Amino acid sequence: MHHSTLLSARESAVLVIDVQEKLMAKIPNADRLVRNAAFLLDVAKLLEVDIAATEQYPKGLGPTVETLAIRLPVRPDKFAFSSCAVPQVLDVFRAAGRTKVVLVGIETHVCVLHTTLDLLAAGLQPYLAVDALGSRYAIDHETALRRMEKAGAIVTTVETCAFEWMGGAKHPRFKEVSALVQERMKSLE
Repeated sequence: MHHSTLLSARESAVLVIDVQEKLMAKIPNADRLVRNAAFLLDVAKLLEVDIAATEQYPKGLGPTVETLAIRLPVRPDKFAFSSCAVPQVLDVFRAAGRTKVVLVGIETHVCVLHTTLDLLAAGLQPYLAVDALGSRYAIDHETALRRMEKAGAIVTTVETCAFEWMGGAKHPRFKEVSALVQERMKSLE
C-alpha cells in the first residue's frame, strides 16, 4: 500500500514550461535549473514517463534552450500564461491516463503558477520540482511556491521524482537511472 501522493511512472507526466533563451538570461542559477530539468527528462525517457513542453511567444522570447530542446517533443506556442491553454497539453495527459504532472520551468510566479492552478481545476495533480523552477526574483519564486502548495500542489525535487518513479532498487532500469544520478552529482559540484 502506498500513499496517494507517491509518484509512479505509469501515471506521471513531465511538463516543461517556457525554458527559453531570452528568459533564462535573467533567471538566477539558470544553469542549475537547466541541468536539473535535463536530468528529469532523461530519467522520464528511460522510465517511459510522458513529456510535454510549451514556449511562451517564441518570436519574442526565443526558442527553448538547446540542452532541453533536443530532449523535448514539439513545443507548441502559447500566448496565455497557462500551459493548459494549449489544448493538446491536457488532452495528451488525459488520453494517456497521466494524472500526476511534474512541472519544471519558468517563471514560477507567472506561467508555472497559472498552469498549476489550471491543472488543479482540471482534476490533475501538479508536482513542483523546485530545483528545476525559477523566477527573476526570489520573493516571487518563494511566494508562488507557497501559494501553489496551499492550493494543493505537491513540492518535490527532480531526484525525488526519479526514485519515486522507480519504486525500488529492483526496478529494471535502476542501474541506468543510478548512472544519471551519479552524472548529475558531478555536474552540480
